[in-house]
Amino acid sequence: MNINDPTVRRAAKVFTPALHIYYPITVTSAEGIYVHSTTGEKYVDFSSGLAVLNIGHNHPRVLEAVRKQLQRCVHTGGIYFNETTVAAAEHLVSIMPDGLDMLFFSNSGAEAVEGAIKLARFTTGRQGIISFTGAFHGRTLGALSVTSSSAKYRKNYHPLLPSVYQVPYPNCFRCTFRCERGVCGLRCLEYLEEFMEREISPEEVAAIIIEPVMGEGGYYPAPRDFMVGLRELCTRHGILMIADEVQSGMGRTGKWFGVDHFGVVPDIMTVAKGIASGFPLSAVVSTRDLMNRWPSGAHGTTFGGNPVSCAASMATIEVIQDERLLDKSSATGDTALARLREFAAGHPRIGSVRGYGFMIGIEFVDGRGEPDGEACQKVLDYCLNEKLILIGCGLERNVIRFIPPLTATEQEVEKGLDILEAGVKSLP
Repeated sequence: MNINDPTVRRAAKVFTPALHIYYPITVTSAEGIYVHSTTGEKYVDFSSGLAVLNIGHNHPRVLEAVRKQLQRCVHTGGIYFNETTVAAAEHLVSIMPDGLDMLFFSNSGAEAVEGAIKLARFTTGRQGIISFTGAFHGRTLGALSVTSSSAKYRKNYHPLLPSVYQVPYPNCFRCTFRCERGVCGLRCLEYLEEFMEREISPEEVAAIIIEPVMGEGGYYPAPRDFMVGLRELCTRHGILMIADEVQSGMGRTGKWFGVDHFGVVPDIMTVAKGIASGFPLSAVVSTRDLMNRWPSGAHGTTFGGNPVSCAASMATIEVIQDERLLDKSSATGDTALARLREFAAGHPRIGSVRGYGFMIGIEFVDGRGEPDGEACQKVLDYCLNEKLILIGCGLERNVIRFIPPLTATEQEVEKGLDILEAGVKSLP
């Protein structure tokens, strides 16, 4: 920690150590892909504010929409309607997979997950929830109950929500069943079927929640055939499929949502992070039939659907559409992925490069192929010293998340990759 930074020193006196800040940088201003510090340094922010600033810092169209809304009203509190909030809901459902056409606004990804669990239990009359090992769904009590990306997140918080079960995520690089991708016969999906014969019968399962592209747990995309099979399994047993798109949504993968890569439609989707360019907003989105079985007062919020955040959300969606950022990030992301894979082929410290669009994971390994968090951190430190902000993830913190804003140009992405590759080359 930079103890010489006066803001950092002041923060240590008022913020609990439970609040984790990645880097001791105090930011004074930001625009696009750049942040400026109190020490006069200019950083390239390829963390996108933890996958939130999908159209970069302070996009002028977002700021203008927010300014206009601030002059009208800033809060409704569920007391009365507001046109901006309704229009934002219409904008959001317009980009959803077919059939997901009604929503509930809240403030954060964890809140959206809580709402999705409540919706599933309420409407099915069942209690069982199945999630996947390595998943991160949030840190409130219900969301934490379906989170298993690290035991430290759950430590000293037991008992958690009852009737929650975990099964292995289809992580093909580190397969739980030590199978080889393409010839495994989807052993992970077979295991899920067997699990519901031994642990909890399918007629007791309200929902299965999955990240189509795992985030905090290591940036692992689920295989397409697994997602298709999971959708079929859920339909067959009357189980609701919840797609957690908090990190993978809003264009991050080169499509609006991660599930769009697989051609499957979940019953419930959670959306947050990139939804409003840094303003607090999230949503539980589902079918009209399911939502209409969730009666008035079954769920609630004071700040969800805040008009200012909703104005930012509409502007964010319009920028992604008008600037064709899905196509742009998909093409540039494919180029970056190919370059990183070619680079990794000559560097044994990189065990895997994977992802879609601007959601790419670079996994570091040691000479035995085991996770190497130390090497990963050295590369992150090198990049920071070169004024490039990247962050890690994974249980062993051995995966770098390459998540530039969708607005980053091809040249800016190339420059970031130059720094990243130089960092890898600097490893002993």
